[in-house]
Amino acid sequence: MGDPVTIAIPFHRGRDYLRVAIESVLAQESPDWKLLVVDDSGGGDDVEEVVSTFDDARLTVHRNPVNLGMVASWNRCLDLAESDLVTLLHADDRLESGYVTLMQKLARLHPDVTAFFCGARVIDAGGRVHFSFADSIKRVFVPSGGEEVVLEGRTAVRALMRGNFIMCPTLCYRQSALAGERFSPDWKQVQDLEFTTRLLMDGHRLVGAREEAYAYRRHAQATTSLQSDSLLRFDEEFRLFECVAQRADSLGWEDVARVSRRKAIVRLHLGYRAVADTLRLQPGRALEKLRFLLQR
Repeated sequence: MGDPVTIAIPFHRGRDYLRVAIESVLAQESPDWKLLVVDDSGGGDDVEEVVSTFDDARLTVHRNPVNLGMVASWNRCLDLAESDLVTLLHADDRLESGYVTLMQKLARLHPDVTAFFCGARVIDAGGRVHFSFADSIKRVFVPSGGEEVVLEGRTAVRALMRGNFIMCPTLCYRQSALAGERFSPDWKQVQDLEFTTRLLMDGHRLVGAREEAYAYRRHAQATTSLQSDSLLRFDEEFRLFECVAQRADSLGWEDVARVSRRKAIVRLHLGYRAVADTLRLQPGRALEKLRFLLQR
């Protein structure tokens, strides 16, 4: 038995994926969880109809009176959670059966740590294992060592600026350590990286397991994919890296500021996207990305 974990699903669209996500929670090895679906669809999908097909008292639904948007809905999930440990499960992803057990283990071993994370398998729209160049590159930046990845202070921020290897929805937060800290509404796409770097620069610690206990779905209609195509993601990443550099300067972390200002991983990803567009015979989109890159 461990501390109960609230699995909060901020739902925007995609009821079929939502069903799969709920089923993955019901299949957890540990029974010590609560499932909260926060409906931010604006009534576009009948979430309660989907939820009503599952007979489990641990499952509840909260409908936002108005559409809040992604970041505000994530914060709403944290506000509504009744347990100290909270995970934000994306509605189109799924948990592996040992996820809750793993988070409870990490929380028990590290009572002073603010958040925990784990490795993730990348899957496609049909749930099959999917190769992702960007995710493969990020794994290179995971600090080597033992079974756990301990992130603290300047070395942790520098590592994340080289490549954000934390798959955001794998994070399990300890509310008592967060002390009311929330995702910033100033961002639409990079709020996860902004949050983790802010926590680390404020003195918090994060601990990750190398075990893959989460399945992250990449598909064409995912918010990340749509915003990457619109270049919103890259614009925010360039701005966020500069913000981190400025904060690092104020802390005297010259190495962190230097790595942040290079923005090497952002440039690499943008260049890769331009090449991919060229290979798909979409030269207009490739040129748009290259122009954007040259302006930065």
